[in-house]
Amino acid sequence: MITPNYSYIFDFENEFIHQDTRVWMVKNWTYVFYYCGIYMAVIFGGQHFMQNRPRFELRGLLAIWNTLLAMFSIMGACRTAPELVHVLRHYGLFHSVCVPSFIEHDRVSGFWTWLFVLSKLPELGDTVFIVLRKQPLIFLHWYHHITVLMYSWFSYTEYTASARWFIVMNYCVHSVMYSYYALRALNFKPPRSIAMLITTLQLTQMVVGCAINIWAHGFLQTAGKGSCNISEMNIKLSIAMYFSYFVLFARFFYKTYLSTNARKGKRSVNSASINGSASAEYSSKHASMAAMNANLSTAAQTDKVKAQ
Repeated sequence: MITPNYSYIFDFENEFIHQDTRVWMVKNWTYVFYYCGIYMAVIFGGQHFMQNRPRFELRGLLAIWNTLLAMFSIMGACRTAPELVHVLRHYGLFHSVCVPSFIEHDRVSGFWTWLFVLSKLPELGDTVFIVLRKQPLIFLHWYHHITVLMYSWFSYTEYTASARWFIVMNYCVHSVMYSYYALRALNFKPPRSIAMLITTLQLTQMVVGCAINIWAHGFLQTAGKGSCNISEMNIKLSIAMYFSYFVLFARFFYKTYLSTNARKGKRSVNSASINGSASAEYSSKHASMAAMNANLSTAAQTDKVKAQ
């Protein structure tokens, strides 16, 4: 059996027809560029609009938002990870990278793969909170959101086999990350080491993403294009994206946790008042949504950047 033995399958999962969703995604793929254009106009126009206006707190909405995304990510991880583990145990690395059975033969994993792609649209709402709360918005944040949305949509139309790795990793990291954000929004104060752990998980995700693409390229060369369901263009786009994320997150990690300013900021943050979702809010996906002191402004810039 290519699919794992699920203990329970919901009706909406069992009714999933991957062919229909693929046709819809292919037919409407140009919409993603409109979404990205509207997103850019809203966030930068919103920054200009908020320039001379007081910030919104939005703590309650932020807590609800992060809780919903955490629950969605946890559910997604629980419904997609078993398929990846099953394939690795019974069919090996080649199958996990080259055969898109997670969409074509597994309705559970296929359904949550489709939801994963669609979820990149509402996740753009992360930036709205940053703008309305007048917190730092840096390149890594909006760059991550846009590129993940476009790449995810593109990969789904191709049924990119290696995407099962990216989806499972993203769901798992987001489960931890959004749970942390929700706790911060609810005025809980998890230790700084949790924020550091989340950023480390993100860096690990980028390294594994690059490795999967290197393996995929090797399989294409040895097994041939007909045997591995991933295009050369997809590999190039994916490895460029993951490598750029790695560089940006590594830079953030150094500035936030290892640099001289970071060490000074760590001492001063014990007496600092933490605002909103606080300093590590970006530390896993993007940048911190917190406005801390000047020494932590770098960390605050990284609120909620999105991988996958």
